[in-house]
Amino acid sequence: MRHRVAGRKLSRSTGHRRALYRNLVTDLLRYEKIVTTEAKAKSVCPLAEKMITLGKQGTLHARRQALTFVLDKRVVDRIFEEIGPRYAERPGGYTRMVKLGPRLGDGAPMVQLELV
Repeated sequence: MRHRVAGRKLSRSTGHRRALYRNLVTDLLRYEKIVTTEAKAKSVCPLAEKMITLGKQGTLHARRQALTFVLDKRVVDRIFEEIGPRYAERPGGYTRMVKLGPRLGDGAPMVQLELV
């Protein structure tokens, strides 16, 4: 039984999974749209939305928190200068998942994760 077991392991170790999340969030915030599997997208959405919320706050503390997770300093600058102010009036829900269908190789459900 899976009662009270939160999160997805994605068949990876803890360090590998954390690195995957950091890479996906960095790429999503850099390109504003990525194509990935549905399970990965569902795991990454809350993390990306947290980074955008930090960008909305605009404080030095929020910037340092974002720098601990996002891999590229230029992406963090973009969060605080472009993306955060763009969603200043929006109370949440900065990402959208558009289903694309199964992947040809293994049939995994693919989605396009994009900023609204």
